[in-house]
Amino acid sequence: MSSRVAIVTGAASGIGRACVERFAAQGYGVVAVDRSTDAFDWLGEEADVLRLAGDVTNSATNEDAVAAAVDRFGRLDVAVFNAGISMGGDLLDLPIEEFDRTMDVNVRAVALGIRAVTPMLRTQGDGGRIVVTASTSGIGADPRMWAYNTSKAAVINLARSAAVDLGADGITVNAVCPGPTETAMTSGLAAMPEVHDELRRRIPLQRWGRPEEVAAMIAFVASADASFVNGAVIPVDGGITANTGQFSPGSRG
Repeated sequence: MSSRVAIVTGAASGIGRACVERFAAQGYGVVAVDRSTDAFDWLGEEADVLRLAGDVTNSATNEDAVAAAVDRFGRLDVAVFNAGISMGGDLLDLPIEEFDRTMDVNVRAVALGIRAVTPMLRTQGDGGRIVVTASTSGIGADPRMWAYNTSKAAVINLARSAAVDLGADGITVNAVCPGPTETAMTSGLAAMPEVHDELRRRIPLQRWGRPEEVAAMIAFVASADASFVNGAVIPVDGGITANTGQFSPGSRG
């Protein structure tokens, strides 16, 4: 039995991987969910991390994750809904099926996840923590990213709604909003140095974020230290949302 147990979706890479590593280092039992267990080759034989393959847009995968947490570790305290996809394209030209897929993964899967974990979190007696990985793209909008922007704005208000509805059970729900972060999802920009560097210059800290920096915030709002933080929308973005966007912050090199 582990003293605290977390489910992390989209756990095989990027922010999800950083969350798994951080929770495991803190002594959590972790159920790490992704589309294939082959993607966890970096994990080795970590005894307190259970790999689970599945599609989080299916109810069964979310229910299986809860069952796995209880069967393996005896409880569930934290759920981090991090799985997501990014979809770019012109508003008039992007196939509506691509929009539907983006909404399925980025919003519907989170709703299914919340529905799956809430009954078990309620039984713990001390509430629980639900953390949703949203995005600064849900706070503002990016050009030619309308499907992604829409999905992340929706998941922010889903987190707020769940926070209101579940607060009486002692369950907190918060949305962490990464800004530009070096992950597999953003790796395409690394192949376009001018675009990558232009975005860097728009960040007041003058650098991209790292997955472990986002994981640190997720771990905080999942902890007892954040017991009165509920329904919050928390940018982890180097200050990019503090800027109006009209001008790039001054660079010192």
